[in-house]
This record gives sequence, C-alpha cells and structure tokens, in this order.
Amino acid sequence: MSSVMPTYGRVDIAFTEGDGPYLFTLEGERYLDFTSGIAVTGLGHNHPHLVETLRSQAGALWHTSNLYLIPEQERLAQRLCDESFADLVFFCNSGAEAMEGAIKAARKYQSHVGKPERYRIIVFSGAFHGRTLATISASDSEKGQEGFGPMTEGFDRVAFGDADEVRAAVTDETAAILVEPVQGESGIFSATDDFLAQLRDIADEFGLLLLFDEVQCGVGRTGKLFAHHWAGITPDVMSLAKGLGGGFPIGAVMATKDAAAGMTPGTHGCTFGGNPLAASCANAVLDVLLGKGFLERVSMLGDRLRSEVESVSDHFPDVLESVRSKGLMLGMKCVCNNIALVDAMRTHKVLTVPAGDNVVRFLPPLTIQDEHIDQAISALHNACHDLSL
Repeated sequence: MSSVMPTYGRVDIAFTEGDGPYLFTLEGERYLDFTSGIAVTGLGHNHPHLVETLRSQAGALWHTSNLYLIPEQERLAQRLCDESFADLVFFCNSGAEAMEGAIKAARKYQSHVGKPERYRIIVFSGAFHGRTLATISASDSEKGQEGFGPMTEGFDRVAFGDADEVRAAVTDETAAILVEPVQGESGIFSATDDFLAQLRDIADEFGLLLLFDEVQCGVGRTGKLFAHHWAGITPDVMSLAKGLGGGFPIGAVMATKDAAAGMTPGTHGCTFGGNPLAASCANAVLDVLLGKGFLERVSMLGDRLRSEVESVSDHFPDVLESVRSKGLMLGMKCVCNNIALVDAMRTHKVLTVPAGDNVVRFLPPLTIQDEHIDQAISALHNACHDLSL
C-alpha cells in the first residue's frame, strides 16, 4: 500500500527514463509523451542544453534565498520583461502561487491608490486557476471546491466571452478582471481577440487591473511566447509557470510598474522562488524558445497536428465530435467517454490528458518533429477504431 496521500487518480504505470518526446518504463516499454507533464516539459525529456545548464548550476550553487541578489534570477527577469509588457517580475514555485501573487497584486494596487474597498475580481465560467483556497474560489469547478468551503470571498463569475456581462458585473468594489487567454483545463477554449480587447477597454474605463493567467497557455505553447501576443492586447499583470522551467518548478508574476506599485519590501515573498537552480533552468528554456524560427515552427506544427486530427475526427464521428486548438495546445471533444480515449491511446503507447467538456488534450513537447505527429495520429486512428467497434 502506497504511503502517498491518494489525491490523484493514478494509472498503474511508472516511468524511469525520458528522451525527447518519449518516456520509458522500467521494463523498457516506450511511450510517446503528448502530455508533457501537463504542458510542463516543453523541451521534451533530457534536453541537452537544459541538462547541461542544470548540472553546471548544481555544481556551483543551489540556493541562497531572496535575501540576496541572484544573478540568474536578475537575468531571467530582464529577459521576460524585454519580451513582454512587464517592467517587474516576482518569482515563485508554481502556477497556483503565481496566481495567488497576481490576486494579491490586484488588491494591493487598489489599496495603494486609495481604494481599499476595491477587492473583488471578475472571473469566468470554465476558469481554472489553481488549487489553493483562493485559486479554487476563482476557478469554476464544483468538484475542486467540494468539501473546502467556505470559499474565499471576492470573486464574481460571468460567462467566458461575454463582454456585456463583464461590464454589468463591475461595481464600486471591483479591483480587477482575471482571464485565461486560452482555457486549458476546461477543454481548450480560446478567447477571441475582440473579447480580450473589450476586457482591456473595460479595465481602463473603470480603473481596474487586467490579469492574464498564462500558466498553461504561455511560454511558447500557442506558437507565440505568450498567448496574448496573438491578440496584440497587453495585461497589467500576468502569471506564468508550467513550461517556464522545462520541468524544474518555477512560477512568475509579471507586472507593469504601476500595477506593482504597492508590492514593496515585506508585502510578499517566497522562500524558494527564483533560486539559482530554478532561474538557470528557465533561462535555458528561453535560450531555446527565443532561437531563430523556433516559435514559428511550433505554430506550423500546431496547424499540421490540428489538420491531421480533424481528418481522424471526420473518419470517426462516433468517437470524436470536434477539435479545438491554439498552437500545440489541442483538445478533442469526444462522443465517447474521454477517459476511454485516454486509455485507448495509452494501449497504443501514446500518453494524453483529459480535460473538461469531455475533452482529451494533446500537449506535446514543443520540440516534436513531423514523425512524432505521424506516430500520434496513427495511434489516434487505431484508438478511435477500437472505440468505434
């Protein structure tokens, strides 16, 4: 009997090695990993530049705490700011922590500008922002909230994509609007460019902060470094994690100087956040993602993957209903039970991950080749054939 707390519905399989887009069991069975640790191992497994960077830093210095300057952290913050709207970055360990930081920044901003009564945040149907008490309260998941009540107060939910409903929800107590440019856990729903532009306008009109959650859809996943780059709309605060460290835990809260004006010494902290090991890994990830043509290739591969999946969907309408995607972030809405498709894909040695709305996700490493798409599509075709019998 395992001594691990049973909070996960785990599959009875363990991996001991990884190489590129592949994972290997102790018995030597090879699986194509189109899950990437849920959009985490964006460079695949055992990427030589990431491994060498980690080994080099591990042999020099692991941790000092944020009581002192951390050169790799300073470099990482500057690079993220250079590639974005942000002026300042706070580092932490996870997506939930990054979202907590964004929520705190929004409340602190309103207090800093003399409006402490403005603490409420408008959130959306289908949202997922993490598993802390505040972030499950901001998320739209009865299952995630069950048994943990009462929920953290201060979140007002409206329909995703409905700007009129957002405007109507603004009150004298509203501090910010929080949105995922692409909702991942709910089944790969992309906000339209027009909707994000309207959110920006509403935030500006009412003196609110616009918060983007790019924990899953950021760091190259959609074919741009940040998903909101497709819309040309900038937030005031944005949260990152997952793919930022390529598998090493790190999260980030990015903000403009104005939005972060209230975040002064002592207002927030994180023991491990942005330590030398984590920051070095994240810099190694950026080295690859910012290389010439890399993100353009992610977008191109995403287009091909969607086209191929749609062909399979057309062939098996009794198994797959529709396909939604942005870059290498793809969701297949199932007619059958989505877990049945996840299980069937695994029998054909391809790993996938379920999502809401009866969806199965493909979240492959950003470094995949055409041959890996071929393998995944062949497995999908065979899995759908199995399920349609």
